[in-house]
Amino acid sequence: MNGQLSRRELIFRAGKGFAGLAAAAMAQGASAGRARNVIYIFNHGGVSHVDTFDPKPTLARLSGETVPASFAAGLKTSRIDFRKAIMRGSPWAFHRHGESGLEISALWPHLSRHADRIAVIRSCHGDAFDHAPAMFLRCTGSQFPGRPSIGSWVAYGLGSENRNLPSFVVMSDGAMKSGAGAYGSGFLPATYQGTMFRAGRSPVLNLATPEGVNPAAQRETLAYIEDLNRRHFASRDEDTTLEARIKSYELAYRMQSEAPGVVDISAEPEATRKLYGIGEPLTDDFGRKCLLARRLVERGVRFVQLFFGTNLGDDWDDAHNDLLGSHNRMAGKSDQPIAALLTDLHGRGLLDSTLVVWNSEFGRTPLAEGKNGRDHHPYGFSMWMAGAGIRGGRALGATDEFGLRAVEQPKTIHDVNATILRLMGVDHTRLTWRYQSRDMRLTDVHGEGEFTDWLLA
Repeated sequence: MNGQLSRRELIFRAGKGFAGLAAAAMAQGASAGRARNVIYIFNHGGVSHVDTFDPKPTLARLSGETVPASFAAGLKTSRIDFRKAIMRGSPWAFHRHGESGLEISALWPHLSRHADRIAVIRSCHGDAFDHAPAMFLRCTGSQFPGRPSIGSWVAYGLGSENRNLPSFVVMSDGAMKSGAGAYGSGFLPATYQGTMFRAGRSPVLNLATPEGVNPAAQRETLAYIEDLNRRHFASRDEDTTLEARIKSYELAYRMQSEAPGVVDISAEPEATRKLYGIGEPLTDDFGRKCLLARRLVERGVRFVQLFFGTNLGDDWDDAHNDLLGSHNRMAGKSDQPIAALLTDLHGRGLLDSTLVVWNSEFGRTPLAEGKNGRDHHPYGFSMWMAGAGIRGGRALGATDEFGLRAVEQPKTIHDVNATILRLMGVDHTRLTWRYQSRDMRLTDVHGEGEFTDWLLA
């Protein structure tokens, strides 16, 4: 595709939603799933799998002992010695929930009510120990900055269903260890980068037309700015940042007609706001983000990514020194809003077409760090998906009896991303962009989407 059209024409077509490449992929039989939209919840800091979705009775029974040498061989972190550190069982009990009996820890009293809707993948693994490389890996498919994020690939491949709103929206709690690269467009045109919606009661600033400026005057001003930019762009058609800036003026103008109604949640019934925990100190902020995510996909935004947690001392990574405090706090902030999101999507008939993904950069060690901590652990950890025709109440893959390594059906992030794309009807091997004389893709030269059939079966 890239060899047939100029870059400017590609940008134009994808921006209009024609997305010839994705259409070709779907025509080739990649349409395994029903997802039209994605809400991707990324838990900043590293969530402990053995305390959330991966019960380990053996670990609990042997808590306080050192791990067998044969299991520790080849494992390392920067903070603990696997050969000497003691095993730490989970302080939270696991219980079976729903008709399926899926085991979930007591950290998730609200989410556990949706046990029959979520499919847990217990065999994720990677090779990035530090936060930024691991976040890049999970979000872009590479440990190194400069690659397009999954949301950018989806925006490029499928475009938007609503020309008055961005196709890729990002919400975060503030500063992230990865910076903006985790949701950037990399070598794709800059127009595909995530559009940031702020936290709090005003997610988008300056939506209202300034007082004293009528629509005709604003339209005339924008036309003049576009004319100047187009003249400047005429000899610089490889400058995708400038092209994105030109498009951003037009998008911002169109958003003035629709975005105010999207971000204003005051019209939501009181029962809905209460469902998300809005108005409660612990859940208000993330509850607003989850409700806004529902409102965005309801209006055709293709990909919404919520980064939950900040590197300013309020994320899952506080588990280094305070596992109990960090995980109680972070689960307490997010459990009710995420459960409400699933309830709300289902009640509105949107869950069948919306894929909800819950992920983190890595897990935490089943071994103790200090008196009450767990270190980073990329060798085996958990995530889950729901919606888009997925049959929940199941767990795919497994770590060993101590939660150290993914041993059954291990899944890399390339496998996960290939599956997400396939659930959206896109063949990950065909969604490419020519860069440095090579057809680049989200999954690089890796990735299998074979467990899509398991998710949907």
